[in-house]
Amino acid sequence: MTTSNPTRPSRAFVPYPFTATRHAARLPGLVGDEETGVHRVLIVGAGPVGLATALGLANHGVASVVLEADDSVCTGSRAICISRRSLEIIDQLGALPAFLNTGLPWLGGRSFYRNDEVLRFQMPHDTAQRLPPMINIQQYYIEQFLLDACKTRRGLIDIRWQSRVSAIQPDAAGASIQVLTPSGEYRCRTQWLIGCDGARSIVRDAAGLKLEGTSYEGRYVIADIALKSERPVERLAWFDPPSNPGSTILMHRQPDDIWRIDYQLRDDEDPEEAVRPDNVIPRIESHLQMMGEREDWSPIWISLYKANALTLNRYRQGRCLLAGDAAHLVPIFGVRGANSGFEDAHNLAWKLALVVSGQAGDALLDTYSEERVKAARENLSAGIKSTEFMSPPNFAFQWMRTAALSLAVKHQWIRSLINPRQTQASAYAGPPQPVLRRAATEFQDGPAPGAALIDLPLMIWDGRNSRAGHLTQLLHPGFTLLYFTHAELPLSLTAPLADWSKRHVPVRIVPLFVKVRSSNAGPSGTDISGNLWRAYDAQVGSAYLIRPDGHVLARWHRATNDDIKHAMEWILHHE
Repeated sequence: MTTSNPTRPSRAFVPYPFTATRHAARLPGLVGDEETGVHRVLIVGAGPVGLATALGLANHGVASVVLEADDSVCTGSRAICISRRSLEIIDQLGALPAFLNTGLPWLGGRSFYRNDEVLRFQMPHDTAQRLPPMINIQQYYIEQFLLDACKTRRGLIDIRWQSRVSAIQPDAAGASIQVLTPSGEYRCRTQWLIGCDGARSIVRDAAGLKLEGTSYEGRYVIADIALKSERPVERLAWFDPPSNPGSTILMHRQPDDIWRIDYQLRDDEDPEEAVRPDNVIPRIESHLQMMGEREDWSPIWISLYKANALTLNRYRQGRCLLAGDAAHLVPIFGVRGANSGFEDAHNLAWKLALVVSGQAGDALLDTYSEERVKAARENLSAGIKSTEFMSPPNFAFQWMRTAALSLAVKHQWIRSLINPRQTQASAYAGPPQPVLRRAATEFQDGPAPGAALIDLPLMIWDGRNSRAGHLTQLLHPGFTLLYFTHAELPLSLTAPLADWSKRHVPVRIVPLFVKVRSSNAGPSGTDISGNLWRAYDAQVGSAYLIRPDGHVLARWHRATNDDIKHAMEWILHHE
């Protein structure tokens, strides 16, 4: 991404209302130029994915060191759309209130062809859901709020600013890392290395892995502007607008009266010239005038974006693991980049924690790669379709898009082609064991093994007090067995689950009642409306075993200790 600093702009630039804290470099304890000791986990990159991974590991009691080359959180809006699934993950990481207090929720958007509206869409949402389908929030806020959460995990997360990794030597026991700081250079060792260091990842290069896929020629100028407006928060898109003929324009409202504007460059435009303020400002002015925005506005930040649809074939190479943009580059259309990175972090953290603590076999980390590579390819498939519509790669695509948009003005049946295909929670494959698959197919409804939980309202009891809440708030960092019952928990389940905890594999059983107050000493839920039981096709004795990342591991209509033991043994000793 290329940025431009104004020299003699025709309209004065203003700063962001957010001021980042600058962090000093520091050296750890050294013997010569070597850091003493060996880190269990070292993360390169303190962006959203790196910080989310560190927080996820901390939830499981695993300490990590995070190396960041810069001295503060990022500049510019960058990733701005955070999905409901990412908000559920952020909640488990302990940072949700700040996101909801600052972010702007939205439900859908509109698309226009020239002067005509050709699409109005809404993402799935109803009053039963706790979180909005999407919020707009600038990446510097995303990083700052995650950083604030990291500060509450003292002793578990060590963030080292102005620490640039200059060399990596992977080996069978981990990796040796060379680190450059303004205060000096040193070398350290780690048992596990995680690359969250973006598109130009040094960890990926050291692991000998290469991104594969498609890079598109079309480029977009990205600009943040300060503009006070009463327009609602929604995704706005224009194809061939009168303000900028032949271009495609996207707009999102952000917190603090900031608007993000993305517009496509024509093939004959020089990218370096295109990001000059004297070229950007008139195009934005023309579009705002067309929209009827008469308030004064100011530019803040200008950058250049090129769409890529790339992924690694595997996200693990020995003791090196990749996540976020270091593992995959997804087009911005459909807002799948940062959101897929949060899912990477959430999937990886609990698996690595179990392996590091010796509670799971090393092969569990292969499932991280398998699941997230599959998810990336699904994201790329949707992203490519959106990219080819937003930025047609050749005349044939351009002709088809023009035909679709022209027809959509009067014919609703064609409008599905314009749908931006917003990101959705990943669904993984369930366990391959016949006994577990057979039990899962007995259900007529509810989330299947591999799917994320369906979040629904219920009353939450802690043994003494009750409060209105939602199902996902009953999860904890370990495994959770959701047990549907009208009575007390059977000893045949509670005793074996206690044995798992003694083996340092946290498994908590959470009873779910219907219209019955729980006398259970631990957390439980009461489904007063009965909607949750119906949505999960639950009977008395039904159970859902939930992974630490909120995805279903297995489910049974009549769960037994042997069933749960079989599922747990499979996930912990995956071969």
